[in-house]
Amino acid sequence: AVRVLQNLRGKIYDAKHLVPNKMRDFFCTINLDQEEVFRTQVVEKSLSPYFGEEFYFEIPRTFQWLSFYIYDKSVLQKDLRIGKVAIRKEDLCNYTGKENWFTLQPVDSNSEVQGKVHLELKLNELITDNGSVCQQLVVHIKECHGLPLINGQNCDPYATVSLVGPSRNDQKKTKVKKKTSNPQFNETFYFEVTRSSSYTKKSQFQVEEEDIEKLEVRVDLWNNGNLVQDVFLGEIKVPVKVLRNDSFQAWYLLQPRENGNKSSKTDDLGSLRLNICYTEDCVLPSEYYTSLRNLLLKSSDVQPVSASAAYILCEVCRDKYDAVLPLVRLLLHHHKLVPFVAAVAELDLKDTQEANTIFRGNSLATRCVDEMMKIVGKHYLKVTLKPVIDEICESPKPCEIDPIKLREGDNVETNMENLRYYVDKVFREIVRSSISCPTLMCDVFYSLRHLAAKRFPNDPHVQYSAVSSFVFLRFFAVAVVSPHTFHLRPHHPDAQTSRTLTLISKAIQTLGSWGSLTKSKLSSFKETFMCEFFKTFQEEKFTESVKKFLDDVSSTESKEPSGLSEPVHLKEGEMYKRAQGRTRIGKKNFKKRWFCLTSREFTYHKQQDKEPIFTIPIKNILAVEKLDESSFNKKNMFQVLHGEKPLYIQANNCVEASEWIEALCRVTRCNQKRLSFYHPSAFLNGNWLCCKATVENTVGCARCTADVPADTQIEVDGDRETERIYSLFTINMSKLQKLEEACGSIAVYQGPQKEPDDYSNFTIEDSVATFHTLKQIIDTVEKLNESHEKYQKKRSSNAKYGTE
Repeated sequence: AVRVLQNLRGKIYDAKHLVPNKMRDFFCTINLDQEEVFRTQVVEKSLSPYFGEEFYFEIPRTFQWLSFYIYDKSVLQKDLRIGKVAIRKEDLCNYTGKENWFTLQPVDSNSEVQGKVHLELKLNELITDNGSVCQQLVVHIKECHGLPLINGQNCDPYATVSLVGPSRNDQKKTKVKKKTSNPQFNETFYFEVTRSSSYTKKSQFQVEEEDIEKLEVRVDLWNNGNLVQDVFLGEIKVPVKVLRNDSFQAWYLLQPRENGNKSSKTDDLGSLRLNICYTEDCVLPSEYYTSLRNLLLKSSDVQPVSASAAYILCEVCRDKYDAVLPLVRLLLHHHKLVPFVAAVAELDLKDTQEANTIFRGNSLATRCVDEMMKIVGKHYLKVTLKPVIDEICESPKPCEIDPIKLREGDNVETNMENLRYYVDKVFREIVRSSISCPTLMCDVFYSLRHLAAKRFPNDPHVQYSAVSSFVFLRFFAVAVVSPHTFHLRPHHPDAQTSRTLTLISKAIQTLGSWGSLTKSKLSSFKETFMCEFFKTFQEEKFTESVKKFLDDVSSTESKEPSGLSEPVHLKEGEMYKRAQGRTRIGKKNFKKRWFCLTSREFTYHKQQDKEPIFTIPIKNILAVEKLDESSFNKKNMFQVLHGEKPLYIQANNCVEASEWIEALCRVTRCNQKRLSFYHPSAFLNGNWLCCKATVENTVGCARCTADVPADTQIEVDGDRETERIYSLFTINMSKLQKLEEACGSIAVYQGPQKEPDDYSNFTIEDSVATFHTLKQIIDTVEKLNESHEKYQKKRSSNAKYGTE
C-alpha cells in the first residue's frame, strides 16, 4: 500500500504596518482551510509585532488553502481578524524554503471556504407524447465532506442547485441537515435543458439547442442561520457541455465566490514575513527503499566520510536542515547515528584551528547532534527542568538587572537576589541530572570528548568544552529560554517571564562554558550588568560542579534509565471527553479536561497539575481508533477502548487528534490483549450506529487500523524518512550530476584549476570514492523514479473529472 504523507514546517517572523494604526495586542494563527492548527503567543502593545515562532507538524487530511490570520486580541469582545495570507496548496511549492513578505488580504466571508461535494450528473433525452425529443438534466447531490465549523459548532448545511444560463436561473433547494460537517443529502433534481420543437409557448426559460454551450450547473452550500443571516460555505460550477450524453459522478472541492476576497484596501492592512516548507511524500512499500536505505546506513563505514551518501546528501541540499532532520531520524532508528556523528565531527575538527572555537559553528556535525538531542532528550528535559520552570512561570519574581530596563519602583539589588535564586536552582537541577541523561546522548558526548582531546592534546580543558558547547549552550539554555517549544509549558510565557528566562539562560550558558568565570573572561562581557552579576559567583565551586557533571554525561558507563524508576511523560494537553455514564445520574455531555499520557497510564484531570479523576493503565488499553463524526456530530474525535466502556475524546483540531492517536498507539503497541476489530461508531440508544448490532459487547465490525512504528522511544517511520531523502536527491539531481562530472575530471586531470567551478564549494577529499558513491545514488534514485511514475500513472488513471 502506498501512503501519501504531508508535512509543514517553517517560521512566523513578524508583521509590519498593521491596521488599525495604534499600539495593539496581536497574535497569529495557522489554519488548514478554516481549521486552526497553530497559534503564536500574544505580542502586546505593538505596531510591528515580532513573533519569531517556528512550527512543525504533520497534516493528516486533504486541504485546499493554508492560511495565516493576524488577530487583534480583545479582552471583552471577540478577537478581531485584521487580515490574512492565504496560499493555495498547489502554490506552496513556489515559497518552499524561502523567506517572504506577504501582503495581508482582507478577510471576506465569501472567500472563507473548505470541504467538498459529491455529485452525480446525467443528461437524458426524453421523447414526448407527440414523438419529439427534448433534453433533461438530472443532478443527484449525494453528500458533502469537511464543511467548516460555524462559531465552533457543526453547521446546519443545505444546498441550492441551479441551472444557470444567459437568460435563465432555475434554482432548487435541499433539506437542511442539522449539526453536521458531513451532510448526507441524497436528493435528486430535474431540469429541462431544451424544449421540443413543437413547444409553442414563449417564455424566458426557452432555450435553443445551440445554447447548451452557455449553460452551467451551480451548487451553492449554505449554513442555515435560523434567526440570523445564512452563511455562504462555498460553491462549484460544472458546464453542461462537458456532459454530452454521458453520466458521471465525482467529488468537487468547494470554491470561493468569484467576487470574494476582492477589495480596494488590500494595500492598507499591512504585511507578514513567513518561511514556509510544505512537503508531500508518496511512501512506497518498504522493499522499494532497500538499496537507498543500505547506501545511507553504511555512511559511517565509508572512507573518507565525505564520500558517503549521507554526507553528499547534506552537501547538495541548499538548506542543510532539510537533509539533517530525516537523516538523523533514519540513522537513530537503525542505531547508526553515533558512528556517523563521530566521523563527521572528526572531519569538522580538522578545520578547527583554535580549541576555544570548538563545535561553535553550524556544521553538519553540530546540526546532527542538535537534532539528536531534541529527539531523544525530551523526557530528560522534562524531569530535569519542568518543576523549576513551572515555579518561575507560576510565581514570578522580578529579575530585571539591566538599569535601562528597570521598572519604576524596582530595586536592582532585590532583583539580583531573585535572579541568583533562580539561576542557582536551575543550575543545581542540571548538574544533579546526569543519572537521567539518555544513554545515546552519553555515547555521542563520549565520542566528541575523546575526538577533541585527540585534536588538541596540549589543552586539558578542551575535552570538557566539546561537551559543554552542546549540553549547556545548545540544549539546556535553549530549553530554558523557550520552554513552550520543548513542551515544558503548555502556553507561551508573558513578556516579563520571558525576560527572566532569557537572563537565566544567559547565566546557564556562562556557568556551563568551561573556564568562563575567570576574571579575563568576565571582562569580555558586552553587558556590564551581567559582569557585575557574575562577580557574586564563586568560580571554583561552580567549575567543579560543571566538571563532575560533564564527566558523568560523557562516560561510557551504562546509565540507569530514569524511566525504570518513574514514568516517562509522553504527551499532555486540553481536550473534551464525553461523560462515560459510570453513574446513573448526570447528563452524558462533553466536558473540558486536562489529559496526560505517560509510559504507565493515561489520565484526565479537571485542571492541569490537579489529581487525576480517571486513570487507565497503559497495559489495559485494547485499541485507539478514530470515531465517526456521525456518532455525536463532532469532528476530530477518537476512542480509547479499555476494560470499561469506550472513552470518547474530542481533540481541538485534526493535527492534535492525529498526534494523540499516534502517541497512544505507540505506547500500547506491545499490549498482549490488543483488539483486532472495533466499532467505528458509538453505541447509542440500544445499538451500534455502524453495524446496528444491539449487544453492546459484541465484536467490532471493522478491522483496527493503527499502523504503529517499531520504536517506542524514538518516534521514527523509517520508510517515510527514506522517501524524504529520496525526494531531496531528486530535487538536487543536477547538482549530483555536476559533482559526478567534477569527480571524473579531477581523477583524470590532476593539474591546477584555472577558474572556480560549480562544485568548488563541495568537499571532495577522494574523487574516486565520491564518484563511486554518486553513481550508486543516481542509479538508485532513477530506479525509485520509475516506481513513483508507475504509481502516479495508476493514480491519475483512477481519477475522475472534478476531483481536482
